[in-house]
Parts: sequence; structure tokens; C-alpha cells
Amino acid sequence: MKRLFYILGIYAIMLSGCSEIPENNDPILGVWTKTETNSVSEKTTGTTITEEWTFNDVFLGRYEQFSGNTIVISRDFKWEVNNGVYKMYYPQDNNPIFLTMDLPELLTQNGETFAIKK
Repeated sequence: MKRLFYILGIYAIMLSGCSEIPENNDPILGVWTKTETNSVSEKTTGTTITEEWTFNDVFLGRYEQFSGNTIVISRDFKWEVNNGVYKMYYPQDNNPIFLTMDLPELLTQNGETFAIKK
């Protein structure tokens, strides 16, 4: 009899601890990029700097900066959305970045292009 209560108790704990994770279908989910080429002079090709922001569905993301094919910077960030304005902030910084989505594939900051969806 003790064994039956033990099994029922474990089953009850498992059922009460399970909750469904809501699905996040936010259009910002995915990888956003910004590429700049720094040319040294007209005769030489410059270095291509690519920035990538990967937004995932648990309101976290990763920022990576590449110089050519080499990762220069990699750090995590958190994000949230409120009335169509996205707030992105890095745990190390106190200044959040505010972004808006003008098109499904274009993020802007103060009217300037911030990143394009990959």
C-alpha cells in the first residue's frame, strides 16, 4: 500500500510541475545582419565587418561580430517587445537599444537601418 501511495505521489508531483510553454511567433525571431566594408584606399580592398544578432524565442539572443570569417566579438543579450518597440540590452551595459521593425525584414533605430533579416 505504501508503494501505491509513493507512486501516486510521484505522479501527482510530475503533473503539477508540468506547464506548457507558450509559442512565440514574433517576427523578430531569426538572424539579422549588418555588413560594412572599410576600404583603406581605392586601390586596396578593405576589411568586411559583419554584425549578426540572433533572436530566439525565449527572449534571449547572441550578438557576433566578424572580421572576414573570424569572430571578433560574441556576447549574449536579452530582448523584449512592447507596443511594437523592441528593447535589446546586454547584461554588461545599462543602456538599452530601442528598435522598430519597419518591414518584416528591416530593423531600424531612430529612422536609420539597424539590421536586415537574413
